[in-house]
Amino acid sequence: MKRTEVLPICLVALGAVLNYIGGTIALVLRLPVYLDTIGTIMVGGLLGPIYGIFPGLISGIISGISTDIYALYFTPVQIITGIMSGILFQTVYMKKWMLPLGTLAITIPGTIVSSSIAAFLFGGITSSGSSVIVQLLHKFGFHMTVSVFIVQIFTDYLDRLLAVVLVWAVLAAMPVDLKAHLKGEEYSGPL
Repeated sequence: MKRTEVLPICLVALGAVLNYIGGTIALVLRLPVYLDTIGTIMVGGLLGPIYGIFPGLISGIISGISTDIYALYFTPVQIITGIMSGILFQTVYMKKWMLPLGTLAITIPGTIVSSSIAAFLFGGITSSGSSVIVQLLHKFGFHMTVSVFIVQIFTDYLDRLLAVVLVWAVLAAMPVDLKAHLKGEEYSGPL
């Protein structure tokens, strides 16, 4: 295996570990955000949508087997997040003042999938701390799917915004030659 192939694989593994640790912290502390997409967004942002799929897939399987069975069911959301972040980090939507709009574009497709999974498979109840809010909205007369979507869009957006800002800060601080090296590209600029 060539050295240039090893670096992206190691970055995918790091992304999966970041997802697992963040997700476990959020689960243990019963936070209303998930913190399980930081690695997915980082790898997608650095290496593109194809590599962006794998950290979420790997961490979803590991979390589902070890600490949170619900993570297995929500793995498609991780895959969508990896694809969207891989695409959007290559556009103007992930530059400084456009970050909130770019984050919304990453969030919406995953929220549609996650709210459908939570409503139809679990009746709106998941391992997340936001399940309490879903049940309150449902008690106030909202349909379960609508209750889940309302809560999910806010919690997902906040979760993705935290992850995107963190990843954006790391990528902004990373030297250009290192980013080019990780992507397997040649860098001919000043060092």
